[in-house]
Amino acid sequence: MEEKIIGILGGMGPEATADLFYKIIKATNAKKDQEHLRIIIDNNPKIPDRTAAILGKGENPLPLLQKTAHNLEKAGADFLVIPCNTAHYFIPAIEKSIRIPVLNMIEETLKDIKEKLPDIKKIGLLATMGIYKTGLYDQYFNKYNIAGISPEEKAIAKIMEVIYAVKADKLSRDIKESMLKIAGDLINNGAEAIIAGCTEIPLILKQKDISVPLIDPTNILAKAAVKKAR
Repeated sequence: MEEKIIGILGGMGPEATADLFYKIIKATNAKKDQEHLRIIIDNNPKIPDRTAAILGKGENPLPLLQKTAHNLEKAGADFLVIPCNTAHYFIPAIEKSIRIPVLNMIEETLKDIKEKLPDIKKIGLLATMGIYKTGLYDQYFNKYNIAGISPEEKAIAKIMEVIYAVKADKLSRDIKESMLKIAGDLINNGAEAIIAGCTEIPLILKQKDISVPLIDPTNILAKAAVKKAR
């Protein structure tokens, strides 16, 4: 069977895009260059802020999301992956503008959790304000009978600060400590695992930092993309 070409609709942010690309390489069982998959990346950081748009405070990113998706299709991609959780809100409209499918990171994440951690009933979600407002994860939590635990409003504002600090490459001990405190509060509230529901979060929060499984949707998407391409 002929391998499929992966298209990465990236730039949201660039480091999260590089992280997905690297994780796809690591998830590929290859002994030489030629055994790796062909991947086309359109790293488009000009796409407007997704959360700001969802909250009604920023420019609509959809036209540029559709244009970038179209560029990848035209370049030969057989399917797309998007290393941005919040951008998944726009997937139905993106798919209407192209003839190739988009692999849904949020759906793949919950499928993976159900398969590998079938007994989990409560999961803490660290994500953008846009994710909480749209309930993007909720439909899949409901589908798999999992209770999602979200931080308080103040903590969500702090998560947004951390995410923008990661994007600006302004990491500090205080930034990391604030994220650890929010994760710790979710665990104290009964979370049996934590989802790093923004692609910037795995860049700062690691498994060794918390006492419950840390779910990295970027890593799950990378493995799902390799499987689909093969």
